[in-house]
Amino acid sequence: MAPIISIEYFRVPPRWLFVKITDAENNYGWGESTLEGHTEAVEGTLNALIKRFVGYEADDIEHLWQTSWRLGFYRGGPVFMSAISGLDIALWDLKGRKLKVPVYQMIGGKVRNKIKVYAWIGGDQPSHIEDAAKVRISQGFRAIKMNATNAIDWLDSPRSLDSSVQRLQAVTDLGLDAALDFHGRLHKPMAKQLAKALEPYRPLFIEEPLLSEHPEGIKQLAGLTSTPIALGERLHSRWDVKRFLEDGSVDVLQPDVSHCGGISELKKIAVMAETYDIPIAPHCPLGPIALAACIQVDLSTPNFAIQEMSLGIHYNVEAGEYDLKSYIKDSAVFEVEDGHVKALTGVGLGIEIDEEEVRRVSQTAEPWKLQAFYGIDGGIREW
Repeated sequence: MAPIISIEYFRVPPRWLFVKITDAENNYGWGESTLEGHTEAVEGTLNALIKRFVGYEADDIEHLWQTSWRLGFYRGGPVFMSAISGLDIALWDLKGRKLKVPVYQMIGGKVRNKIKVYAWIGGDQPSHIEDAAKVRISQGFRAIKMNATNAIDWLDSPRSLDSSVQRLQAVTDLGLDAALDFHGRLHKPMAKQLAKALEPYRPLFIEEPLLSEHPEGIKQLAGLTSTPIALGERLHSRWDVKRFLEDGSVDVLQPDVSHCGGISELKKIAVMAETYDIPIAPHCPLGPIALAACIQVDLSTPNFAIQEMSLGIHYNVEAGEYDLKSYIKDSAVFEVEDGHVKALTGVGLGIEIDEEEVRRVSQTAEPWKLQAFYGIDGGIREW
């Protein structure tokens, strides 16, 4: 047993927030508290948690999680839970390094030797989809995800949905499985039309066809389509998830390890989902630490389906030179072969962070700003 002596965080491009915890025996672990567009808010929460947890035993991961959750009175939400996530992930990494085992060995052991993955094509205003899909095939991917639409009004022309169907058909004609991310951009009148129009082309799933704040609408939509409905990135704990499992409105659950409370909570959510015959497909358009944390859970979870990874995602490309493999010493750990990534075999999270580069880059890194959509009438559209 050794107490925590330091908790540090590092803002790095393209839009990530890394956390490092060190104990009194010089064991260390890395976590990720990325919350896209809200970096400074998470940093403020981390400052408060650092004051509380320096001196706590690093081995007592569940105790620290429960202390964060139950002794703050106010709990939940994306900012608070993203801060907890980074700490939790780092503590699991530290413990695995200390015991010289991968994290998955501490949460049940492997149930598979590799994981199915998918990558993004297109962008926030998707175009040139077919060329992008061919690039992903050449990189070893067999499944992709793309945004379903550009900005859409509450009630728009039905013709505004035509390109979504055409792009899905173009990608599936190449032999790829394709998920469509509605991104919560569509409101109920348009979402039900698009879900029905996409059905003949059999998308892998449709993601956030409505925002999670409309559970009654999602339940109604679930009864109108045979396409699997996926959501979960904006559900920040097992308590947020519970309603969607109970009312049968979700087919694929997508908790985000950097938003939902870390490895501890992601694993609990996965176990809950299994009891409702629901697979998990962890959301992760984020950095290498978040992806490694997801993979540790994926390897140990019977109802795991497929893993998102941010390699070459438009957010990374638009930000410049930094991508998924930029801050790790061995980029081969995330190599994609026939649609899969092999099990990570290293201790802890199974990756080695280039700390010198992280510290250097963080000195000048600016917080990533959220994008915005406006209609031709000047009104705000969901991004």
